[in-house]
Amino acid sequence: MIDDHRFLESANVYGNYYGVPKDEVSQALARGLDTIVKVDVQGAATIKKILPQAVFIFLAPPSLEALEDRLKRRRSESSQDLALRLERAEEEITSLPIFDYVITSDHDKLDDVVSQIDAIVSAEKCRVKPRTVKL
Repeated sequence: MIDDHRFLESANVYGNYYGVPKDEVSQALARGLDTIVKVDVQGAATIKKILPQAVFIFLAPPSLEALEDRLKRRRSESSQDLALRLERAEEEITSLPIFDYVITSDHDKLDDVVSQIDAIVSAEKCRVKPRTVKL
């Protein structure tokens, strides 16, 4: 799919390949559906070049210390991988200017994050000059 350019964006992140299928996004947008994709900062930057009129939301940890604590509790990474993720998170925070909104994602408060995303979607639908996103 990468070789056939069938992804809106794709990347190798922490040794795993991820991608956003272009056809699925295109079809959803053509049907007038609100379309949410979850990508890292690199993916958001790539998509912003292709679809600058899209809405970009940065999900931030309350602090780097809180992120470190969260990742340690998961026990899903080696100490070396953990250090790499924290370093990358610190770098990603400097990319905030490419985003339209930032939401702080506190531990065990998923409902708050969902409510805030819902509020952003609602607010965007109330714009005097609505954004039109076409792929």
